[in-house]
Amino acid sequence: MAAARLLRLAALGAALGLFASAGKMKIVEEPNTFGLNNPFLPQTNRLQPKMSPSAISGPAHLFRLAGKCFSFVESTYKYEFCPFHNVTQHEQTFRWNAYSGILGIWHEWEIDNNTFVGMWMREGDSCETKSRQTKVHLVCGKSNKLAYVSEPSTCVYSLTFETPLVCHPHSLLVYPTLPEALQRKWDEAEQLLYDELITDQGYRKILKEIFEEAGLLKATEEKEVEKQNKKISLEFETVEKCSKEYKQLSKEIKKLKDLLSQHGIAYKGSSAENTSVEYVSHKLATAVTTVLNGAKDDEHLHGDTGIWNDTV
Repeated sequence: MAAARLLRLAALGAALGLFASAGKMKIVEEPNTFGLNNPFLPQTNRLQPKMSPSAISGPAHLFRLAGKCFSFVESTYKYEFCPFHNVTQHEQTFRWNAYSGILGIWHEWEIDNNTFVGMWMREGDSCETKSRQTKVHLVCGKSNKLAYVSEPSTCVYSLTFETPLVCHPHSLLVYPTLPEALQRKWDEAEQLLYDELITDQGYRKILKEIFEEAGLLKATEEKEVEKQNKKISLEFETVEKCSKEYKQLSKEIKKLKDLLSQHGIAYKGSSAENTSVEYVSHKLATAVTTVLNGAKDDEHLHGDTGIWNDTV
């Protein structure tokens, strides 16, 4: 009896042991991988860029960063910066649909005072009516690492990337990165500015064209729209163009005044009126058009006899 009881107790203990081992759960320390974070899905399904990255450009010693990625964890988000490729954000939570998206794709440099001051990653995932974009600041550091991430304005991010590659004071100068032809073009622009043959505005325009030709900046589609919608301006790229335009407009004004005189109409502008070349030219042209079209307004120009000739 005692032996049988011991056997039953042993069998019961073994059964309880099996149930206990079956009831043990493995604690998952990594966030779930469902939805957009699912690593078993092809990369194209997880992150879908709107465009391809721009070509690698800028200081040659930074090209070695291409093909590498650097991460930074802030709160529940992991940020990843891949130089000359993109910036991504991954939510590190247990939610089934944890967010994973693109904050920007390599687009162009920001240049100021002959210096590369930042890398712009644009055309990221949609954010309300615009796309997310990120500016990456390159600062001197002992090692390559993503050091800081912030969002100064909605859907516009700021990253600080430390690297020993920019510690030399001349490491981010633009001029040395340009081919000889563009360096000569820059030299010529400097000389023209020094000789006061172009304005600061003209000089800046030439530099922008140089940077675009070198692939450091992207020419925007808005440039053509601006040209079409651009109003007459008193700002000119060169003093020569300004003088030429002024002489041409002055000739047009003289022709219009002569035409009015031929029809016995004396034009007199008020001293309180706008006396700019564009304004006077426009007003004279309006007056001449009125005469040639035979308009019979009640209010006539100064010196008008009130007699209209429809055969004019």
